[in-house]
Amino acid sequence: MTGLLILAFGLALILEGLAYALAPSLVERLLEALRALTLDQRRLLGLSAVTLGVLLVWLARALGTQLGV
Repeated sequence: MTGLLILAFGLALILEGLAYALAPSLVERLLEALRALTLDQRRLLGLSAVTLGVLLVWLARALGTQLGV
């Protein structure tokens, strides 16, 4: 379980690092767009991201079980 958490954290850092390395101006524009949202809108966006993440993890685990991984 610890190894899986380390793997997930590493993948998140890779993806975020790629965004900053390959498209820093896009990251700046996204941050400005986030600043324009209200706190409730940001909270809803965050909860939506968490929900999508949980669904993707569930799907990956379900497919892995079916494939015998």
